[in-house]
Amino acid sequence: MEPLSGRKSLTDEVHDRLVDALCSGALPPGTPLRQEAIAEELNVSRQPVLQALGLLRRDGLVEPMGRRGYRVAPVDSELVRHVYDLREAFDGLGARLAAETKASDRESALRAAIQQGHHALGSGDTAELVAADVAFHQTIYRLSGNPLLPEASAAVWLQIRRVMHAYIQIGYPRDPIWTEHQAIADAICVGDGPLAEKLARDHGRNARDRLVSRMQ
Repeated sequence: MEPLSGRKSLTDEVHDRLVDALCSGALPPGTPLRQEAIAEELNVSRQPVLQALGLLRRDGLVEPMGRRGYRVAPVDSELVRHVYDLREAFDGLGARLAAETKASDRESALRAAIQQGHHALGSGDTAELVAADVAFHQTIYRLSGNPLLPEASAAVWLQIRRVMHAYIQIGYPRDPIWTEHQAIADAICVGDGPLAEKLARDHGRNARDRLVSRMQ
């Protein structure tokens, strides 16, 4: 992590920098988080670090260790099931609404998201793969026309990013993901809301089952 610039509030900057480190695997599950060490590394006082850690605790990304501070929350099969249950609901709703609302840039936006995914597959870079996957689903949320959907699902997607990074790096299967994404995009583009919702829900369940299987 690099020193902060001061363009945002210090708490927001510390929070964003820690989120990036947690979700990228730079701070893997179980890592102790010492306020003094983080403050020194980011060149800030302890107060914004303490406030940022409180926000991360609220979102389930860190957990307290008593007087020893915090540590990065574990990633286990129970967490995956809980997170992907919520994702299935968000993704199904988003896909159905995106198919029904007919945004003017629907086809071009989804085409660009799919192209980003294939580029990431070609690179094999974990960070690119995660970013492309998140971007695809966030594109659908935007096309849904429901402005509350991205915000309502934000904490869930922080957890999903953590899970993706952890398991892509140990050989998480990649090909089915973008085949399923393409099918969802096709259903949205032809305006088939029920099919888009079904495919999106199936996709979430498939991802959950693959992850849980790898963990066991």
